[in-house]
Parts: sequence; C-alpha cells; structure tokens
Amino acid sequence: MSENMNYYRIPRKEWQHFYSSGNTPLTQEELDNIKSLNDRISMQDVEDVYIPLCHLIHLYMKEAESLTLSKGLFLHRYVKTPPFIIGIAGSVAVGKSTTARLVQTLLSRLFSRRDVQLITTDGFLYPNKILQERGIMDRKGFPESYDMERLIQFLNEVKSGKPNIPVPTYSHTVYDIVEGQYDIIDQPDILIVEGINTLQLPQNQQIYVSDFFDFSIFVDADPNLIEYWYLERFEQLLDTAFLDPSNYYYQFAIGDRKEALDMARGVWENVNLKNLQEYILPTRGRADIILHKIKHHLIDEIYLRKY
Repeated sequence: MSENMNYYRIPRKEWQHFYSSGNTPLTQEELDNIKSLNDRISMQDVEDVYIPLCHLIHLYMKEAESLTLSKGLFLHRYVKTPPFIIGIAGSVAVGKSTTARLVQTLLSRLFSRRDVQLITTDGFLYPNKILQERGIMDRKGFPESYDMERLIQFLNEVKSGKPNIPVPTYSHTVYDIVEGQYDIIDQPDILIVEGINTLQLPQNQQIYVSDFFDFSIFVDADPNLIEYWYLERFEQLLDTAFLDPSNYYYQFAIGDRKEALDMARGVWENVNLKNLQEYILPTRGRADIILHKIKHHLIDEIYLRKY
C-alpha cells in the first residue's frame, strides 16, 4: 500500500491484545445469519478483530461527544450530539456487508444504550430504467450511476436529527430499486453506511459524502482474491436462483453454466475490476481503518490511520 506512511500497520496477533473482554456478545447461530453468502468468518475473528475495533470506535464516539459538549460551553447553549456516522467501503464481493452487519450487532450489544441503524448506498442507485435511458446500464456501480445529491441530502438530514427518513429499497434478487418500497432511518445514535462509493469524491466537487463520517473502514484484499470470491458467490447464487423465475440470476441459472461463468468473468474484468482500480482503491487512503484480508476472508493485518 502506497499510503502506508500514514498508517500504523498492526498484525492481527498484536491487534487482538488491544482489547479483550473474554465475552463474545453473540452466538454462532447469530454470526451465521449475519455473514453473507460465501463469506467466511468465525467467532475467533469476532473476538480477535471486531470487538477491539468496536471499542476503538467507542473511543472516537467519546471524542465526538466531548467536542460537542465543548461547542455548547463556548456558545453558552445546549448543543445536541449529532448521530455518529460510520462509513464502510471496499470492492464488490470483499465482505463489506458482513462487516457492516457484524459491527452493527456488536455495537448494539456492547453499548446497549445506543440505537445503531444500518443503510447501504445501493438504495441511492438510479433505477435500472433510468440507467438504461442514460445508456449507462453497463456502468452500474460507477459514480455516475448513483444519485449522489440525494445521498448527501440524506446524510445531512441524519446529522440534523430529522426523524423517519425514507431511503429507496434495493433488491439484489431483482437487481433493481423496488418501486414504492422504502427503508426508514429514524434518529439513530449511530448510523452505519455501507457501500462501494462511501469514500469517493463527489461529482459536484463541493462536498464529500465522507464529510459526514465520524469514522470509516475500508475492507481490502488482493484483486485476484476478490475475483475468486466474486465468481464463487456467483456460482452459489446460480445454485438457488433456478427455483425462482423472478430472480435476476434465474436467466443464468437455467442456461449453460460455462457460458454463465464466462459472462461473470467479463462483468468482473470490464465493470467491477475497472471500478475497483479507478474509483474504489484510490479512496482507501481516506479510511480510518483498513481491514486487510487474505485467503478464506481471513483478516491478517489492520491499518490504523495516524493523522
């Protein structure tokens, strides 16, 4: 990593000793329900990596609360602490969703007074109909396929304490925004925002999505490994999609498996890898924490931003 100078490189064996409670606040069954289709994560991973991470996040939260209190003292008025927003970024298929759900669960359990909510930026993708009208369906996931103004407005509303904010629901089953369906974010103490674009620069060059983040995580791995995980996940999706004609992957599941895999490799090379190299990896150096993965989704190193 070229940005190593700005990070403390911490091997897992060292990281796991920074905080040890001796009590993992979730069960194996809960962990199995949290992890994504082909992700691999163990209770040992939770204890070694994620519990220390959540306590580090808590330190950042206390600093943010202290700053809010100081502002109130300066202004001679009560200033409410705004929601603490955590951004989680990384490539397609690298395990962001598992990390996001796990961090949400652990923070809720470790700090039970906090209301922790989660949203993905998939809900801010333009519907497929609009992408097709603009001729950018093959650029889905690239910066121009997102309604960034709406995402920034949403984050501003969250920080401002607005209640019951609707976010369009995205379905990975139909590979599109679900018309008329919304997820609701309602005045959380902590909001986790997960997506490939959470640390990217905005198109309007005036405000960053990450300007609203109090803490950010980048899930990292070698692109060749991510490709393997992407194709592995694709095959697992095919193994179940043939039962559901409404599933986006049904069309590939009922056809020739080799042709389907060749198509998936083409999507990886021409869309996902290109997006990773041009728009996602360049944002890695903006994260507060980088979780580096090796084979089997094992986290071997953690990078903590120095300044």
